[in-house]
Amino acid sequence: MVKNITNIPAPRVELSDPRTGVMSREWYRFFYNLFNLSGAGSNIASLSDLQVGPPATSDAEMSNLAAHIHGLEVAPPVTPPRDLHYGAFSDSTTQTAASINTAYALTFNTTQLSAGVVVGTTTSQIKIYNTGVYNFQFSAQLTKTTANLAYAYIWYRINGTDVANSATRIALAGSSSDTVPAWNFVAQVSSGDYFQLMWAVSNTGIQVRAAAAAAFYPAIPSVILTVTEVTL
Repeated sequence: MVKNITNIPAPRVELSDPRTGVMSREWYRFFYNLFNLSGAGSNIASLSDLQVGPPATSDAEMSNLAAHIHGLEVAPPVTPPRDLHYGAFSDSTTQTAASINTAYALTFNTTQLSAGVVVGTTTSQIKIYNTGVYNFQFSAQLTKTTANLAYAYIWYRINGTDVANSATRIALAGSSSDTVPAWNFVAQVSSGDYFQLMWAVSNTGIQVRAAAAAAFYPAIPSVILTVTEVTL
């Protein structure tokens, strides 16, 4: 078995840096020191000698060779893994639309969990502090007080701009009808961006309704939103 005198643990350091596509700093250092160790072609130690140990030369030459070999040692990566970020929010008030066919942002007045994701000063804005891909999952308690068929529309915005192809239409028929739309959006966001959950109605009798707790169940928020980072 050939002795490894380089102290490079191969599985720990990739040959190329995945961020740049070129040789990693550690391997560049290895080959550069190997070049110097071999004397740029003039050192009495051959590559074959280096695979099994230092050559049997004078004490001074062996000391110099050992110093070069020590320089080939590679330290483990120093950047620790970053924790994923998340948030859980809801609203305890009934939300209404003042006009039909008009976009409104749903608001949030309660934070259950928060790590790098927060409700902004404008309570419809969910601010993201770390760049990554995030999953935005919501549910809304829709109710309608009028008898005729009507529609609600739900979509999302990033930094105040509608995201293409993100809207869904929900039909509500009959008075006192209820439905709970619930789905998710996955979006790439950057540090400092904010998310908004938008809605509009064809009839102002549609509300996003909150209800107080009863003896056998807890309070019903008008809207619930959970945000989880899925990749760094």
